[in-house]
Amino acid sequence: MFHFIFGLPCLLVVTRFVWPLQLPLIAKIVLTVVLLVASQYHLWSRLSSGSVFSPEFPRVAVILFNWAFLTIFLLAVLQLLLDGVSLLGMLFRVGGAGAPDAVRYAMAGTAAVLAALGVHQAIRVPPLKDVEIAIHGLAPQFDGYTILQLTDLHISRLFPAPWTRAVVDRANALGANLIVVTGDLIDGTLAARRADVEPLRDLRAADGIYVIPGNHEYFFGDRAWMAHFTAMGMRVLANDHTVIDRNGGQLVLAGVTDLTAAQTGQPAPDLAAAIKGAPDGVPVILLDHQPKDARRAAAQGVALQLSGHTHGGMVIGLDRLAALANGGFISGRYQVDGMTLYVNNGTALWPGFALRLGRPSELTRITLRRAE
Repeated sequence: MFHFIFGLPCLLVVTRFVWPLQLPLIAKIVLTVVLLVASQYHLWSRLSSGSVFSPEFPRVAVILFNWAFLTIFLLAVLQLLLDGVSLLGMLFRVGGAGAPDAVRYAMAGTAAVLAALGVHQAIRVPPLKDVEIAIHGLAPQFDGYTILQLTDLHISRLFPAPWTRAVVDRANALGANLIVVTGDLIDGTLAARRADVEPLRDLRAADGIYVIPGNHEYFFGDRAWMAHFTAMGMRVLANDHTVIDRNGGQLVLAGVTDLTAAQTGQPAPDLAAAIKGAPDGVPVILLDHQPKDARRAAAQGVALQLSGHTHGGMVIGLDRLAALANGGFISGRYQVDGMTLYVNNGTALWPGFALRLGRPSELTRITLRRAE
């Protein structure tokens, strides 16, 4: 079913774009075969690694597959728009049902250029985004405190060791007081990704590096990965918390497991357990990979929730569809029943759909301020 759904844009392009072209039959057949091969990128990923989430081709092949697949996807969207315009023309008798080849070639060129731009935006080392968040009850010692949020790194053949090293170097240069990684660090098994994640060992922050699992960790052996991250010097917060002390002022940092954890036999997210024993009257910052349970967190007194998972919706406009699956939260800052929720667009994204148009990746430096 997964491969059939991702094959639908190709079916539309073949039937409504390729075959109406004034081309020799053999050319149409060759073009159809090329499109079919490109559209089944996720099938080739499954065959290469056993998972659609971890293509094990050379990086240049992953980039080209993404570009070709996304060109098909965008061309399908443009073809739907063209068909809609043609249908309206027929209804109002101001045009025919067809379109000249020149229009179709322009559509194909536009889709190819947009796909190339989108892939480039997706795979770059992200720029810095500065955000200030005011918190009620924040101790004076934490006014101006900086947290660097990384999320959805999806370290893989598309985001390999050199990319990870560049992210780590840029992160360390920012000198944040604390670094948090809110899930989906990897795509692949520990054996496949060990070298690619190694640069994360060099992340540095005065108050430490904290990590929570995302849904992709559960695809590839959550326990092994969490143990490995611990061995690399990170502290895992899985339904747990820590108290950060700064000259007598305190801040609680809590983290929960992902909503998909129970499906693999792992502990489900449990915020009550995560903050059990935390000091009263101290603001709680919650790390939760998915944003959809933000209202529950607000009801339990969390001051700030940091999430990822959505990749910002990837494409402006289409992000509204992704918001429906995430409780309406997709990108940026939200006020939720007295709590601030920040949904990070992601440091990277899933290598199976590497497209960003209008929803850029980000290294997010959050500066805490005392609320008046």
